[in-house]
Amino acid sequence: MNTQEMMRILDSIARDRNIDKQLLISDLEQAMVSAARKHYSTLDAEEFKCTLDPISGEMQLYRHGEPMNMPPEAFGRIAAQTFKQVMIQRFRDDEKSSIFEEFSKRMGEIVTGTAQRYEGGALVATIDRAEAFMPRSEQIPGEQFNPGDRVRCLILDVRDAGSQVKIVLSRANPEFIKRLFEVEVPEVAERIIEIKAMAREAGYRTKIAVSSIDSKVDAVGACVGVRGSRIKNIVDELNGEKIDIVRWNESSQILIQNALKPAEVAEISLCFELGRATVVVRDDQLSLAIGKRGQNVRLAARLTGWDVDILTPEEFTKGLETMSETLSQVEGLSEEHADRLAALGMVSVFDLEEVGVEVLMTELEIDEATAQLAIEKASARAKEVHEEQEREKEEKARRRAEEEAAARQLLSGEGDGGEVSPDLAAAAILGASSLPAQREGASPDDAAGDGQAPSVSEDDDARAADILGGGDETKRDGGNA
Repeated sequence: MNTQEMMRILDSIARDRNIDKQLLISDLEQAMVSAARKHYSTLDAEEFKCTLDPISGEMQLYRHGEPMNMPPEAFGRIAAQTFKQVMIQRFRDDEKSSIFEEFSKRMGEIVTGTAQRYEGGALVATIDRAEAFMPRSEQIPGEQFNPGDRVRCLILDVRDAGSQVKIVLSRANPEFIKRLFEVEVPEVAERIIEIKAMAREAGYRTKIAVSSIDSKVDAVGACVGVRGSRIKNIVDELNGEKIDIVRWNESSQILIQNALKPAEVAEISLCFELGRATVVVRDDQLSLAIGKRGQNVRLAARLTGWDVDILTPEEFTKGLETMSETLSQVEGLSEEHADRLAALGMVSVFDLEEVGVEVLMTELEIDEATAQLAIEKASARAKEVHEEQEREKEEKARRRAEEEAAARQLLSGEGDGGEVSPDLAAAAILGASSLPAQREGASPDDAAGDGQAPSVSEDDDARAADILGGGDETKRDGGNA
């Protein structure tokens, strides 16, 4: 056996696989002992011992403590096969341990790998000398990688799965964006700017609240960068995902107001008992506050830790009036009690129903029987209000369906086969009551009677487009975020 060549091979394996050379020497010694036991058909683990000099590569086999002059080549084919199998298995175990130890220390780091393939929806990628996977739940919706593509991701978890190490990657985890900010914004990496809270819907939008420990450093401005250079790099890495950077504030009211931007907030009422923030916005700000499919208010709620409820001034006032009327039906309670509850953030019969008897007894200084009766009245009224809201929603849906049907019929020119002007179509969509019938033989432009088409404003055009397209903004009737 060429001992020098064997040592060179061990050196190469130790270097390429990042395995301690002493471990490999120990593996070789154990493999030789296994081969000897196989050759002599013995089960005594203490009968044989092998030593290998790490410098010279000289190997010595002992039996019962006495040196054996028998060369390893004399053990035969079966013993040699045993030696090979033991070596391979122990090398694999050592490599697995090395990978697990290395990547366990790198959890939470951003790494760059190479995409290989998809298996059952999970992306398999190589990271350095290891193979890792990204489950579908940790992928950004809509992203697709081809073999050989560069993949920048977060090491989310490292698991010892018996025969192999499972390295879990993520691009959808909020921590991935936090690490990107540390890379792109030096102030974040140096802890001058602190990321206080994050809320993310991967692939669509992220809200991040930041603060600065240095009064001379503008936290929001530093994260955005000159002409948006810093935030642009992060957005590009996320393939266009929108990122809202919010200024952190210890005051929950100010933080919620910042989190709901770009919507302008008129009033915020906090109920600490329910962890609910009732936010009042003008009618023209409602869609902005709620956001597309409720996204803005949903992320704001997760960012601030409050259950955010968006209401218009009319809905807010109506809720207070309903609560006041309900309490006035209980002997011993008055409008003053309703005002005290409103000051505590309880602004509707739904809130009264949730807080329970003990809270009313404490805050209003009333007995249990009165509090119980107030809760019962509030529950009954809440049920009625809920039914009214459901009927209103059904009526709105019915009217919308009728408007869409009428709009499609007009725009398709059904009925007389003639063309319909955009102004006439918009007027019909908006339910114009004074829309005159088109005179026989007259052009659509003369349908107004005096040669003038009905006047349709830009707002009407926008509403018509919203009806036909279904609209981008989601509205709700004071539901929870």
